[in-house]
Amino acid sequence: YNPYVMEKSPYHGAYLAVVESTAKLIAVGAGMDDTYLTFQEFFEKPLKQPERWGKPLSALLGALRAQKDLGIAAIGGKDSMSGSFEKLDVPPTLVSFAVTTSKISEVLSPEFKKTGSTVCLVKPITAPDGLPDANSLKSVYTQVHKLMAAGNVLSAWTPGFGGVAEGIFKMCMGNGFGFAFNAEIDPETVFGYQYGSFILEMREGAVGTVLGKTTEDDDISYRGESVPRSKLEDIYEGKLESVYSCNIATKKNVDAFSYVASQRVAPDVKIAKPRVLIPVFPGTNCEYDSCKAAEAGGLEADIFVINNLSAEAVARSVDTFAKKLSQSQIIFIPGGFSGGDEPDGSAKFITSFFRALPVKEQVTDLLNSRGGLILGICNGFQALIKLGLVPYGKITEPDPNAPTLTFNVINRHQSRLVRTRIASNKSPWLANTNVGEVYTVPVSHGEGRFLANEATLRILAENGQIATQYVDESGMPTMDIRCNVNGSICAIEGITSPDGRILGKMGHSERIGKGLYKNVDGKYNMHLFQSAAEYFR
Repeated sequence: YNPYVMEKSPYHGAYLAVVESTAKLIAVGAGMDDTYLTFQEFFEKPLKQPERWGKPLSALLGALRAQKDLGIAAIGGKDSMSGSFEKLDVPPTLVSFAVTTSKISEVLSPEFKKTGSTVCLVKPITAPDGLPDANSLKSVYTQVHKLMAAGNVLSAWTPGFGGVAEGIFKMCMGNGFGFAFNAEIDPETVFGYQYGSFILEMREGAVGTVLGKTTEDDDISYRGESVPRSKLEDIYEGKLESVYSCNIATKKNVDAFSYVASQRVAPDVKIAKPRVLIPVFPGTNCEYDSCKAAEAGGLEADIFVINNLSAEAVARSVDTFAKKLSQSQIIFIPGGFSGGDEPDGSAKFITSFFRALPVKEQVTDLLNSRGGLILGICNGFQALIKLGLVPYGKITEPDPNAPTLTFNVINRHQSRLVRTRIASNKSPWLANTNVGEVYTVPVSHGEGRFLANEATLRILAENGQIATQYVDESGMPTMDIRCNVNGSICAIEGITSPDGRILGKMGHSERIGKGLYKNVDGKYNMHLFQSAAEYFR
């Protein structure tokens, strides 16, 4: 979606929105087979003015033409004609989303891969009406897909309204390369709109227009002038700093905790394939990832959806869950946005559910009589800490002096990959890790900042209950917001119960799998579930 084009011509803007969304699929290695679209439209109130009614009609005609030219259909969509407030109107808006499926092995990440690469621009012919010629556009899509499928392309990007300049800059950012444009490349090619075009880093040879070559240095140079890429990155990252502050100044380093387990607890009864019960509360959205990871680790997973449509339904869910828990060895409370992540209220329903007498009795029996394990990730960690299961190892009454999880220091949601260091392998969940090892883990939360008083921190550290810490690229615990994304005290990412059988952590260690993360090196699999299975064997 380009608001500047849409404002001038909803017809052209909608057509180009479809072109850009489909081109993005081609740029990551997909083909056009089985590609589908969905649209989101947002326009000013039409009132009784024909020109206002004409804007959404014009946009839909442009989108329809693009669908017919490319031979793809749109399914569903969301529309609104309420984009006006007093004398303020939204610009004509039609956003195109494109989706398809492909093989993981064919997915290509967009950052430059090596120095000295020839980088080319392949673009369709422009028709007299200013839009890409349909036959030429389809030919470019086919050509690029064949080059990528044959392994002749190292990286690719399709320009949006930032043009080739934006694409080159962002492709340089990924692995820290520079770029030298050819002297004869004209400004229109570099800075103009290039919809339906592709920037290709070639493995060998060249196609289309040769833009230039990747370089080892930090500069992006054009027509004799050079700008350090790092300076552009600072400008890019800092553009909205005065509005949404992210680069909060903090002390960088904190203590690295280390507790090497000499022995761990073990259950009295061995089980070949332990059963893990995964409750799904309103707002939970990680149950399938959790189930897949648990089963891959050798556990038998049972997903149970909590019904809260009525008081009677909740009561039935309590009884059924308690019965299932009596036949399970592990509880795994997965992540999500419990109760819509209402302010200061994450996991409130979850904690109320676990305090219900039948469930509380079975949790106590699981821990005290059957040697069971409990895991809570993200929203699940919030529930465990509010229940007292971490760090105390039992369900307790709320205590204002107890550790807690609260809003991230930037007061907004954080979603990214971070590094965490094993600070203690006392927990059975961490039996296959070594203290000091660093794992890359995805995080996605708005309330993940761990807080505790000094006395509690001292006890946790001495008892080996600080499981993991956020670290920088050198593996050192830090308060740097780029690494410790929520501002947790002592950079703590996860803690355990006193004996280690209950683990709570913010990072989504269940979100692992072949091909999930491109161009981000690191060790992802902490073998949590394999360790849990081995614990019972």
